[in-house]
Amino acid sequence: MTGAGAPQAGDHTRLASYTRCVERIEGAWPEFALRRRERLRQGLFDAPAEKIAENILEDLFTGVLDWDLADVNLQVGRADIVLSELGIKRLVLEVKRPGSLAWHRAAVGKALDQALGYAAAQKVGSVAVSDGRMLYAADVVSGGLRDRLFVSLDTADPPFELWWLSVHGIYRPCPEPSAPLPPAPAEGADAASAAVDGGELLHSKYHLPARCFAYVGRADAPSTWKLPYRNADGSPDLKRLPKAIQAILSNYRGAKVTIPREAVADVLVRLCEAAASLGKLPCQDATTAPAYADAHLALDQLGRLASVGCCS
Repeated sequence: MTGAGAPQAGDHTRLASYTRCVERIEGAWPEFALRRRERLRQGLFDAPAEKIAENILEDLFTGVLDWDLADVNLQVGRADIVLSELGIKRLVLEVKRPGSLAWHRAAVGKALDQALGYAAAQKVGSVAVSDGRMLYAADVVSGGLRDRLFVSLDTADPPFELWWLSVHGIYRPCPEPSAPLPPAPAEGADAASAAVDGGELLHSKYHLPARCFAYVGRADAPSTWKLPYRNADGSPDLKRLPKAIQAILSNYRGAKVTIPREAVADVLVRLCEAAASLGKLPCQDATTAPAYADAHLALDQLGRLASVGCCS
């Protein structure tokens, strides 16, 4: 058995249902990972919709896990997804657009509040939230939450702890999740760029915090930070900004991709906002450098010019 999430010893690992489920997860994961990437590309020309994440999760529950399609119920009492077996509701799942929750603890908290409200109304004992990149589930206990699992869906290794959301795992108490939900960032911290140790985590090469990068895959993993474009004081870096634009546009035209395709539009908006603060966009300066003109054109094609104030 392979995978970084290989199961640890415990009573549940001796269950036949557990063994079958783990074998199914391991066998189905490569195809799921490929299909997940294909579904995310559906959001290339528009902001990725929640429907894309819903489709990813439907693939997860019916293709990787052992739920019947008829038991993955959509839009039940305002809940995005409700898992049921023999008519008994087991899990209420709140779904958000791809990339909107992953590693953003504050956003996860808001989504959980919604899920808890729907679960209370439907008398369901477990809740979950996901954006197609991460999946967190918990049991409602004495008005609070007890972690069930927290996994990344953006991984080559099959996370075997998904068994806790399988047909025969969901109703069993989970003694101790392998990866509980990370704590919320400090009060007032930007959830999209929060780093450990009060924002002091720096990239080993650039010696800059996460907020200085146009793309942050995980705030706690500097290796996922791409395209530096701001100085440590927050001001746009005049040398790195055009290079970051050129890099993303080069990727966009078919060269080696360094960031997810679904993130291209948001990254370009971020870079163009910095350029606009310097008066570098063609709507501000007709003689601007080609990199800024190309970025302006790309945003126009993507229908995101309105996201940059000076271009609306």
